[in-house]
Amino acid sequence: MNGQPSMAGRKAPAADPLARFFAAGEGDPLTSAFTARVPVMPWRNATPVPPEETAAVYADALARRREDTTVAYLHVPFCHNHCLFCGFFQTVWHPDLSAPFVDDVLAELERAAGTALVAEGPPIAAVYLGGGTPTALAAADLGRLIVGLRRHLPLAADCEITVEGRIHDFPIEKAKAARDGGANRFSLGVQSFDTTIRRRLGRKASRAQIERALSELLALNGPAVIADLIYGLPGQDSRTWQVDVSTAMALGLDGVDVYALNVWQHGPLAKAIVRGKLPQAAALADQARLYDDAVSRLVDAGWRQLSQAHFGRTTVERNRYNRLVKDGAVCLAFGAGAGGSAHGLSWRTIPVLDRRAEAIAAGRWPIEGIARLPADHAARTRVITSLDLGRLDLAALEREAPGVLATAEPLLANWRAAGLINIVDEVMTTTRAGAFWSVNLTSGLHAALDLAAQGTATRAA
Repeated sequence: MNGQPSMAGRKAPAADPLARFFAAGEGDPLTSAFTARVPVMPWRNATPVPPEETAAVYADALARRREDTTVAYLHVPFCHNHCLFCGFFQTVWHPDLSAPFVDDVLAELERAAGTALVAEGPPIAAVYLGGGTPTALAAADLGRLIVGLRRHLPLAADCEITVEGRIHDFPIEKAKAARDGGANRFSLGVQSFDTTIRRRLGRKASRAQIERALSELLALNGPAVIADLIYGLPGQDSRTWQVDVSTAMALGLDGVDVYALNVWQHGPLAKAIVRGKLPQAAALADQARLYDDAVSRLVDAGWRQLSQAHFGRTTVERNRYNRLVKDGAVCLAFGAGAGGSAHGLSWRTIPVLDRRAEAIAAGRWPIEGIARLPADHAARTRVITSLDLGRLDLAALEREAPGVLATAEPLLANWRAAGLINIVDEVMTTTRAGAFWSVNLTSGLHAALDLAAQGTATRAA
């Protein structure tokens, strides 16, 4: 039969736009609520601005001061190699690229500092240097880039400044340069401590090298040190995952993030698995058990669960950028391939270095693809950030998008009966199973927002 069971055991009609978001009515909700993840598309329903209008629309945004909480993102597009699990590879690194790229971004920052969008408004709460691999930059260049960010941007006194990177190219001398420049948070993509698993995926550092490097970073007694771990990797079982989590806990890290592996359909990891070069990745049910194990052990050990995937051991770990950007904060974008948003618009900086240079040489801002955000963008971001935190104020959501609760009622009833959520006094909270499936719940409520908006438009017509 078509459709998924609802709370009363009924089948949702196959033509129902919400049908794929109904959870199974039987079995363990952690492992069997859904048969697949439904990805969240934050910019869904945004309206592209015609290319011929892009420059004028962006110039208007630059001329207006910010009124809301603000973060900044700087994208460093370089990687030494394409790790098999990564869907964000952009530009192969070469040492000769370091200084020219930083010179280029510093000039971009200096020019932007003269605009109302950057200069006027609330102090910037968080800056994130992501990639790519920001730690690929030479130590001196990384240091002066961070100094330049602090010079040209109106940062809050307690601004969180994160440098993302990998152990292989982040020796202690470079870490000191980043710290001395002003970085106060290091986020390292460890993924797994297991040397065999790492080497299969294109990671170079061994377990011993990672543990030593993280210990050296912690000994700086300054920046927060965070490690990212991935569960569901090819060759990873419950034992190796438990060792990974135990290792992260034993090192005394300020924070750890646990992410589910996504196998991109046409990516290098998927191809390697199909060709038999790697074992199969974990099934969703196995991923769910690994997530549950990690959360239980971290929380039982006193770590704070900051979001669905982020955990803090010390108060030094604030996870500020990640939280604010999901909450719809204004985002100032710099570098090659960064996403920005403000004044009801979203845009992307040009990712290809040659095209970026051409735009700058011609006196244009290096952006492409600007779009107007939908009228219900505030409601969409509320759903995203609230489910990431595990708590959604349904009354507030209804005020932002009238009619959405009536539209979503069958879903909410189904999820509640399936053991994914609880609702008390118009506040929805996720269970452990609901947290694992949070992307499906988020996408389901976004679909309900679409239907509610269509109903409003029909009544208005």
